[in-house]
Amino acid sequence: MFGRRRKVLVEVGVRAPAFRLSGLDGSARTLEDILAAGPALLAFFKISCPVCQLTAPYLERLAANSEIQVIGVSQDDADATRGFMQRCGATFPTLLDLSSENYPASNAYGITSVPSLFLLERDGTIERAFNGFSKHDFEAIGARAGVSPFGPEDHVPEWKAG
Repeated sequence: MFGRRRKVLVEVGVRAPAFRLSGLDGSARTLEDILAAGPALLAFFKISCPVCQLTAPYLERLAANSEIQVIGVSQDDADATRGFMQRCGATFPTLLDLSSENYPASNAYGITSVPSLFLLERDGTIERAFNGFSKHDFEAIGARAGVSPFGPEDHVPEWKAG
């Protein structure tokens, strides 16, 4: 790593970096397009990541609201991502941040591990940013969205590193 700049996760309070990515349906979406529909939770993930697998069903529960959009950002190809979404029962919109394109969104957001999540306000300001799994952050986002990400039968860890 000598001579390389260390990536730093974008900070709360700053404007989120713009991007243009293809969706699983093949259509391109920009951050501007997403935020035009309201606040959004961007969830960067990789299908081989165990913590991402843990997180997906809770993201799906958060997606069942009308206050905050949940947008997945997969670091895998379309076929692998579709299989992952199906296995996890996830239906939220998902974009592809591909290695063949040098992960443009992941690099812009300073991601070094997944899952990494960013709650963005309509104006693009980052309200919350975290990586790994954080029960506290999921509960706070759920409270804002008016949904509970966890049920009484769920045995959810407080935190897991990504």
